[in-house]
Amino acid sequence: MRWFREHGRELPWRGTNDPYPIWLSEIILQQTQVKQGWDYWLRFMRRWPSVEELAQATEDEVLREWQGLGYYSRARHLHAAARQVVALGGFPRTIEGLRRLKGVGDYTAAAIGSFAFGLPAAVVDGNVYRVLSRHFGIATPINTTEGKHEFALLAQELLPDSEASAYNQAIMDFGATCCTPQAPHCSDCVLQESCVAHREGRVGELPVKLRNLKVSERRLVYIYIRCNGQTAIRRRGAGDIWQGLWEPLLLEGSACCPSPDCQLIRRNVRHVLTHRVLLADFYLWVTDSRPSLPDGYIWIEEAELDTYAKPRLVQLLLDSL
Repeated sequence: MRWFREHGRELPWRGTNDPYPIWLSEIILQQTQVKQGWDYWLRFMRRWPSVEELAQATEDEVLREWQGLGYYSRARHLHAAARQVVALGGFPRTIEGLRRLKGVGDYTAAAIGSFAFGLPAAVVDGNVYRVLSRHFGIATPINTTEGKHEFALLAQELLPDSEASAYNQAIMDFGATCCTPQAPHCSDCVLQESCVAHREGRVGELPVKLRNLKVSERRLVYIYIRCNGQTAIRRRGAGDIWQGLWEPLLLEGSACCPSPDCQLIRRNVRHVLTHRVLLADFYLWVTDSRPSLPDGYIWIEEAELDTYAKPRLVQLLLDSL
């Protein structure tokens, strides 16, 4: 807490107990670093300064503002939760109530509850796992049921109930700026003398995370059709990556185009997701007559393309034009 008063980060969503900007920041910062999420938070706050205004937006509008952040289910959950909050007449003031909001899990509920309402709920994110694991020398893998339970109990035990908000922010900032994943600042650390990992030379070994993720490869072939100032796009359906986002003609797994007039723009563009690596080829097809396309594609003016939310990979390929 003393360290935090001197070294805590100044963030635009701090210094308030309004749950809306706090909740918005927590959803944006899931899977996103502060330096990247900051501008998105400002953009959302300027466009929708209240939860009521966000709830009135369309899902397409929200996805468009989210474009580039990835993990687009967060944006859909954000929009759905905003409508839940409005229907409830305001943000729930209990951890259980907050957990019932779309896209809000244990960590996010504890963050909103402690920051906005002073609820004595400990947050446990990647920073907290790292600080506690190193300081107490805990080698239980953090991505196991046993580990999650052990660290949650420890974090709650350490929490000063009367200062939950400040303590939660302090330990997260400490992990983000001092007890970092790589090259932690051990020589300047105020907890150096009591840190088990530092004393035993195990800082680089902790926290422990089991690695059992199999990464698959997926090939995509995109064809941008240019037909008299128009192009064809479709919205991706449920049950796959990028649900609800728009893309040009896709021939998945194919190595050829439907017309010899297609011009190769880029080949083997590599895009890494959590569970898979995408390899994409991008073609331009200029034609004077609309080709027959699979169901789901619509024709729009090329000038209107920027109004549609697209995956980052598709945007990168379109930028090649």
